[in-house]
Amino acid sequence: MTTKHNRRAYFFLFPLFAAVAVLVLGAAVMWLWNAILPALLGVAFISYWQAVGLLILCRLLFGNFSRGKGAPWAQHAQKKAAFREKWLHMNEEERARLREEWRKRCGKN
Repeated sequence: MTTKHNRRAYFFLFPLFAAVAVLVLGAAVMWLWNAILPALLGVAFISYWQAVGLLILCRLLFGNFSRGKGAPWAQHAQKKAAFREKWLHMNEEERARLREEWRKRCGKN
């Protein structure tokens, strides 16, 4: 169980972790750009800080820095758990109807 003290420590360590992640990802973006795109497309090499800026720009344009509704795999797990719960509360007739509907949708007889 997480205590209040541990949560406080995580809260203060998160900005440090985020900064390290941005720096490491910036290096990865620079390396990938400089290893692939100049030879493939004839574009110029980029510096480390340009790579970090590109990473932030892409995050702003495509990621929006928002939490949204959670990670896609978490949403899938929630839907799966909800369906499992629904399945457990069905009687045999309802399960048979559902199986038949699946067969119709999937094209199997």
